Amino acid sequence: MGHKIDNKSDNLRKRAKLILNIDKIPHISDTEKSELKKVINNYAFRVNDYYLKLIDWKDPNDPIRKLVIPQVDELYEWGQLDASKESAITVRKGVQHKYGTTVLLLVNEVCASFCRYCFRKRLFINGNDEVTYDIRPGIDYIRNHPEVNNVLLTGGDPMILKTPKLEKILAELREIEHVRIIRIGSKMPAFNPFRFINDDELMDVFKKYSLPDRRIYMMCHFDHPRELTEYSRQAVQRLLEAGVICLNQNPIIKGISDDPEVMVELWNELSFMGVPQYYVFQCRPTVGNKPYTLPIVKAYRKIEEAKKNCSGLSKRMKYAMSHESGKIEIVGVDHNHIYLKYHRAKHKSDEQRFLVCHRDDNAYWLDDLKPVQGYRNDFYRDIFRKTEANIMQ
Repeated sequence: MGHKIDNKSDNLRKRAKLILNIDKIPHISDTEKSELKKVINNYAFRVNDYYLKLIDWKDPNDPIRKLVIPQVDELYEWGQLDASKESAITVRKGVQHKYGTTVLLLVNEVCASFCRYCFRKRLFINGNDEVTYDIRPGIDYIRNHPEVNNVLLTGGDPMILKTPKLEKILAELREIEHVRIIRIGSKMPAFNPFRFINDDELMDVFKKYSLPDRRIYMMCHFDHPRELTEYSRQAVQRLLEAGVICLNQNPIIKGISDDPEVMVELWNELSFMGVPQYYVFQCRPTVGNKPYTLPIVKAYRKIEEAKKNCSGLSKRMKYAMSHESGKIEIVGVDHNHIYLKYHRAKHKSDEQRFLVCHRDDNAYWLDDLKPVQGYRNDFYRDIFRKTEANIMQ
């Protein structure tokens, strides 16, 4: 059930207090803080007092701690800053168009707290200029592309925006007849549920713009059942009552969301709340993410083990990787092969394409997988091809 929070504090009920300085966290030793500051110099740190109260500080491996408190291993050289090549599908500043019917608007560059495994941590690095605060070019782009029937507001976390600013965006999108769905990607229900609990104006905005045949979807991001506090549950209930459809999606992360028992509890509890699990993502090979990743085969096995103890309603999700070429579902694994399918594709020729690769228990990403003869993997890395060629010689 939901994690209990001390509800005697009126201040806690009103808001969550932002913490940007790790020195303000008394539970971490000075020696550890000194080491973690080396990480923070590379990858931004941000948390709030509400979320810190979910941590069991007596447990060094506490999953909530791992989610927001840096690890020294983040400095391990691994991955890319833009692992899914989002720059290649950026059509205007802050506007991404990868799949025909869907456009992304990056409307904010901060979150209530920062997940350590974030795949867009580049947005939080000084000098990054990808996010737009002027959505007019994006609105014009969407208006001129009638094939677009749904728009995803993302960033950063759009729910950081003040309610009037958010309403302005929703109002402009609702004026475009062919936009039927507006999605909002947010971890705010987990990080700061008071954003929803305390803002009646926000709920009125959702009621106004989430219409019977033109819905607003809140793409929630709960990683662990301990995030499902009494406050998070209240926030979700308010969203549902406002006519917002809530779904959950999260990556499978080592030490946080990779325990089958944790997955079972999270997916089942969310289904009881009316928040179906939408995707479980493979952690992207982004710089700093090495301590959070699992190989594809290991992750697949854990997910399948969890599914054994879930109802059909709570295990409807797809296990997928958001690759530069598309959203690729990991369909199955046997002794020799890994089976994949393009669930969404950047290029129409790849839509629903099936792919069979040789099983590699050390593979983390599509680029690591060698295709079986007769199948095509255009992204199998050259280093593997060259190694194979040298062996054959």
